[in-house]
Amino acid sequence: MGQDKAFVNCGGRPLADIARSALVEAGAAEVLSIGGDQLRLRGLGFVAIPDDHAGEGPLGGLLTALRVASAGWVVVLSCDLPHASAETVRELLSHAGDGTDAVVPLLAGRPQPTHAVWRRDSRDVLRATFAGGERRLAATLEVLRVRRVAVQHPGTLLDVDTPDDLHDAASNLHPTDHTGADIAPRSPMGGDGGGLAVPRGGPRTRRTGS
Repeated sequence: MGQDKAFVNCGGRPLADIARSALVEAGAAEVLSIGGDQLRLRGLGFVAIPDDHAGEGPLGGLLTALRVASAGWVVVLSCDLPHASAETVRELLSHAGDGTDAVVPLLAGRPQPTHAVWRRDSRDVLRATFAGGERRLAATLEVLRVRRVAVQHPGTLLDVDTPDDLHDAASNLHPTDHTGADIAPRSPMGGDGGGLAVPRGGPRTRRTGS
C-alpha cells in the first residue's frame, strides 16, 4: 500500500477506525491497538499498547493482545478490513465456548485468523509455538482447538492490500454478498497487518470494568 494501512482513508475514515467502530458497536468495553503509531492510534480512541515482538510478524502481536487482555475471550481484527462489522464480530462470539480455543471465520473456504476470536488461556500454547520460531497466524490452526465458521456476511472479512483493492472497497462500503460463493481471498491468511484486540466478558455481553 506504500503507507501505514491503519491510517489509509477509505470512504472518509481511516481503516483502523472502521475496525474500532465494529468492535465498539459489537459491545466492546475496551478497544486496544497493538503496535503501530501509538500516538496516532490514541487519537482515534484506542488504548495503544506496544507490540512485545515488534517487527516479528502477526503471531507476536496476537501474543501481546492475549497478554494484556483482562477477559477470557479476545476479538482480534487486522487494521485493513474496510467492511468490518459488529454483526460478524457478534456472530463469531456466539460460537465461543467450552472445548474451543479459537473461532475463525471462513472466506471462500479458507480460514481468516486475522479476523477471529481467541481464548486468552491459549497464550501458553501459542507462546511455545512462537518460541519454536513460528511467526504465522496460520500456524495457530495446527496447535489449537479451532472452530471454523462460515459467517453470514463473508464480504465483511475482505482485506485491502493494494490501492486497487482500496478503490474497490471505497466504491462498495456496504457489500451485499451473503454467500461468499464468488469471493476469493487474495491470500490464505487474508492479510497479516497489525492487530486490533478487544477483551470481552463473553458473547453479546458488555463489560463495565476490568
